[in-house]
Formats: sequence, structure tokens, C-alpha cells
Amino acid sequence: MRWPSRYSLLLGLGGLVVVIDQVTKIWVDNTMRLYESSPIIPGLLDLHYIRNTGAAFGIFSGSHASFRIPFFILVSTVAIGIILYLFYKLEESEVMMPIALSLVLGGAVGNLIDRVRLGEVIDFILFHYKAFQWPAFNVADIGITSGVFLLIIRIFFFEEPQQEESTH
Repeated sequence: MRWPSRYSLLLGLGGLVVVIDQVTKIWVDNTMRLYESSPIIPGLLDLHYIRNTGAAFGIFSGSHASFRIPFFILVSTVAIGIILYLFYKLEESEVMMPIALSLVLGGAVGNLIDRVRLGEVIDFILFHYKAFQWPAFNVADIGITSGVFLLIIRIFFFEEPQQEESTH
């Protein structure tokens, strides 16, 4: 993948994740009451408005805000820096890695915006079946999860691109 198109992908795909994430969160915040549920597919999928003060699966949600908010902002900022560095170091022949990193970056930025703006993250997608209930999530989480899934596929199932040999 050529240099300019790679960064266009980063801005385009990552930006799309951020925009869809923020638009859906604003829509949920403006149209639903906190803890309100609305079935999309009865018995399987609901819109369920919650605010997550913690990380994935509510980790650190019980921590004091004076620790939790700066900690998550710092961790998110460092993660974004690492993603940008990895993106910069990618070989031009890479195809799947730029897509994966763009998705993860968009999700990280989407949730970081919530943490800076609200001190917590808006979640609203809830899968459940009988007694099973997956923790609520949002579009940013879908971007992160999809990107990580692609990274795993790329790392474990595809060969690394061939490096060009130096002619010194």
C-alpha cells in the first residue's frame, strides 16, 4: 500500500469509526434516559443506555474519579501513540495491518473523546440470550474489537510481507 493512500486509509477509516461512534452516542444520550432499554431483536439485541466509568467489562469502575479519569486518558493517549508509531513503521506491502490499526485507532479516539468530555463512556448495544448477557458496548468498541481480530488473523494466519533487499 503506497504511503499517501495508507494515511488516507488511517484518516478515512479511523475517522469514520470516530464519527459514527460519536453520532450514535449523542443520539442515544439525546433520545433515551439512562438505563432505558429498547428491544431491537427481542430476546437477543437491545439498545440499552448506560455509562461505563471503567474500562472493558467495567474494570476499574469502582475506582475514584480523581484516579480513574486521568489514568484512562493517559492509557488511551499512550495507546494512540503506539498505534500511530506501528502504523508509521508498517511495510508498504502491508494491506491488512493498516486496516486493523485504523479501526483500533478510531475506536480508541472515540472512547477517549467520551472520557475527556464526560469522564465516562456511553455504551448502548446489549446482546443477551436467556440468562446470558454480554456487557453493553458501543461503536468504538466494535472498531477496536474488529481491528484486534484482524491483527490476530494477520499475525497468525498470513505470512509477513517480503522486505526489499538493500543494494549496498
